[in-house]
Amino acid sequence: MNRIHLVALAFSVPVILTSCVSKKKYTALQLSNQTLNNKLDECNRALDACRGEKSVQDARLAELQNKNEHLKDQVNQLNNTNAALLNNVNQMATLSQKEAENLEKSLEQIKEQDLRIRRLQDALTKKDSVTLALVVSLKSSLGNLNDTDVVVNVEKSVVFIELSDKMLFKTGSTELSSRAKEVLGKVATVLNDKPDQEVLVEGHTDNVPIKRDCFNDNWDLSAARAITITRVLQNDYGVAPARITAAGRSEYVPKTGNDTAEGRSANRRIRIVILPKMDQFFGMIEDGLKAASEGEGME
Repeated sequence: MNRIHLVALAFSVPVILTSCVSKKKYTALQLSNQTLNNKLDECNRALDACRGEKSVQDARLAELQNKNEHLKDQVNQLNNTNAALLNNVNQMATLSQKEAENLEKSLEQIKEQDLRIRRLQDALTKKDSVTLALVVSLKSSLGNLNDTDVVVNVEKSVVFIELSDKMLFKTGSTELSSRAKEVLGKVATVLNDKPDQEVLVEGHTDNVPIKRDCFNDNWDLSAARAITITRVLQNDYGVAPARITAAGRSEYVPKTGNDTAEGRSANRRIRIVILPKMDQFFGMIEDGLKAASEGEGME
């Protein structure tokens, strides 16, 4: 409405002034009128900006109101949860006599299971001690060889001796060298000192196909070499044959790649694996459990 009045005034003033005032005053009034129009436009722009800001603030207010409602819902949920927890606490505080007895039985069962676990750990510790003693004995027996062709190591608590192919056999042959028999004699001495250990002799080859009439493939060669080692341990050094297993692994368990001469040489090997008898291992566990039960009975 104010805009209409000002526009009407703007058009009427020149008519009136034309007849009533001089040209100089008329020009001054026109400038004054223009200034007023500019201020009016400025005020309208400010008004539009205020309206835009008001819209933004209204949106923020609506968002805050929504968040407030959400927080109220969360508070209600927490109150409900708190009430449920208090109710559960009250129920737990009023355990019946039967429930208390069941709880006591459960605790006893947990105690028994814990005892079994401790006895199993003791048996494992004892087994590890036996393994360590065996490694020390082997390294002491083979110590003067000081050769990378003979390696004594432990994998997953199992002791093994690895003998390189170049020390044992000629290429594609199962005939043992004199040096190989010397090493096997020292290994046999340790094996005979541990009659409760079983022995696995593994033959390994590279992936080069065998070219001999007496062998069909690397399976034949690896198995024949393992059997040769087994016979020497039995016949020459008195290792009980019932303790020994001979196995051919062919080319399928390589230590490294077969793409170089060094790699193929490393893959051609004999592994003598010394294994504890599982029935003796479980016997250690049973003895531990029996001793624990007798100890509890005396308390």
